[in-house]
Amino acid sequence: MTKTRLEAFSDGVIAILITIMVLELKIPHGDDLNSISPLWPVFLTYILSFVNLGIYWNNHHHMFQATKSIDGRVMWANLNLLFWLSLFPFVTGWMGENQFAPLPTAVYGAVMICAAVSYTILQTTIVRHHENENAKLKQAIGRDFKGKFSIVMYAVAIAVAFYDRWISFAIYAAVSALWFAPDRRIERTVQVHEK
Repeated sequence: MTKTRLEAFSDGVIAILITIMVLELKIPHGDDLNSISPLWPVFLTYILSFVNLGIYWNNHHHMFQATKSIDGRVMWANLNLLFWLSLFPFVTGWMGENQFAPLPTAVYGAVMICAAVSYTILQTTIVRHHENENAKLKQAIGRDFKGKFSIVMYAVAIAVAFYDRWISFAIYAAVSALWFAPDRRIERTVQVHEK
């Protein structure tokens, strides 16, 4: 099967999730800095989640550039990823509204782990579908140290959330920073094979 509908659907879902998150931001009641100060935790979590959704969208795009075709397993693996991404607005709002309380901060990390594992499952499913066709992707991913390291760091952040929520939030931000620059492994591999 071709991948166009899957890519279009995924793009649409991610765009809707970002829209839902921004609509959850409350407008301050007042025109001075004091009226904004209670909203900073919500805005901070929105920025983190917006960046994370952008990272997933960017890497999803690169991954499908290196993918020739898909099958039903790839479609289900992609839906699994979209399910976990669809929980971003909920955990973003919960963590922000409760000013990084331990449980919401830990649940945020649990959703991050599930999204990261789902992305890994999607990568693996694509590579296994017509391995010869998707050899470029397999070569680009390699051992995926960065992906595995991210999952471990999310687990650490969940445990730390019950002791120091700010360190936990800092770990989430550090993982995002690790992925903020586009993952060039796939881009370089695709360019080499196109020459």
